[in-house]
Amino acid sequence: MITDLEEHILDSIDKTVEHGSDDELFAGGYLRGHLTLAVAELEDQPSADPEALKVQVEQSLAQAIKAGELSPPDQKLVTQLWEDLYHRAVAELSSTN
Repeated sequence: MITDLEEHILDSIDKTVEHGSDDELFAGGYLRGHLTLAVAELEDQPSADPEALKVQVEQSLAQAIKAGELSPPDQKLVTQLWEDLYHRAVAELSSTN
């Protein structure tokens, strides 16, 4: 399920390229790296579920913010986009199962 969730979120990010604002493009590109890293870290855990992915990405983002990688407006933009993409993907995947 983790890889399905990742694929769904990455597809949503890719679709943003067609019609997204500069802010959305930045946030999507930034999230792509954190999401891919989180999935790689969870792949070896057979019990990993969508909530584990959410926690992993949010911890990764928190570390980046603590390291000063994002300005406060970018922090808000990236975290809001993550929440939206995650919840949308979970809802859509749940409705197809």
